[in-house]
Amino acid sequence: MAWRMPSETAPHERTWMAFPREGVTLGETAAEREEGYATWAAVAAAVARFEPVTMVVDPSETGRARRMLPAEVTLLEAPVDEYWMRDHGPTFVVDDERPGALGAVDWIFNGWGAPEWAQWQDSAAHARIIAAEVGAELVSSVLVNEGGGIHVDGEGTVLLTGTVQLDPRRNPFADRARVEAEMARTLGTTRAVWLSRGLTRDYDDFGTNGHVDIVATIPSPGRILLHDQRDASHPDHAVTAQLRAELEEQTDAAGRRFEIVALPAPETLTDAHGPVDWSYVNHLVVNGGVIACGFGEEQADAQARAILAEAYPGREVVTVDARPLFDRGGGIHCITQQQPKVTR
Repeated sequence: MAWRMPSETAPHERTWMAFPREGVTLGETAAEREEGYATWAAVAAAVARFEPVTMVVDPSETGRARRMLPAEVTLLEAPVDEYWMRDHGPTFVVDDERPGALGAVDWIFNGWGAPEWAQWQDSAAHARIIAAEVGAELVSSVLVNEGGGIHVDGEGTVLLTGTVQLDPRRNPFADRARVEAEMARTLGTTRAVWLSRGLTRDYDDFGTNGHVDIVATIPSPGRILLHDQRDASHPDHAVTAQLRAELEEQTDAAGRRFEIVALPAPETLTDAHGPVDWSYVNHLVVNGGVIACGFGEEQADAQARAILAEAYPGREVVTVDARPLFDRGGGIHCITQQQPKVTR
């Protein structure tokens, strides 16, 4: 078997999500919890305009999910604790030598490094549950990893972050060679592009310790969309300059130097907890569209839509307010996971 993770721009069968349930990250007040539910539902509705959506729902939340979600969203009941599907769910792969073959990589998930607040044991089973539901072959991995910690071009290149895959709370005995070998086995990649770190806020208690999907993505082979914090007073101004310099020195699996396209951060710099990590990089590509993060800034949101429209020609760019997601530690890409279409 030669598994390969397709680019997110390849045709999708559907998008997978998990519906929130009450817990520390959803919110302490009824208003905060309602905001969380509503935002997950809004993202599902936006995606459902373009392709099927299946939502994994804890039995305790089935009634609420049926009330809040569009009728075309399919529900799959299973125990849920964490609901960031990109990270705890399967990473889908295909086998080009076996038409119709679909694989589901089951990374070990430990709540982004087993912080004291995290509960993940129920959702860590979702990869296996979903694989069985869609008839995918389970590709078991002993690497602690999350889907938000990788981006691929579908042609052999994978973006990684040293503070994620080499995090001692995740993989205390790993080194780059071991991680790269596991990416080759599970994703079919031949070239790993390592970034030294992620955005500043992502190292807080509710952060991921540097997920790449909030920093950089590959819209097409040879190109990178890179988060660009242009205000020198924000700590990510230096971070994004450093990451640009790192990427300028690297090549993809085909030996190309990257064309780096800046995706400017919105103007808001801080919230009640410090510097924000609001990022337009954390979008989801769907069939015929792009679901983009919005931050309530008309000019910045419009500029991001224009850049994304150019990066993904022929796709409609739709903005969903992602501030409630970022308040809880992630964005639109973090709560979704694409299942590629295969020819049976």
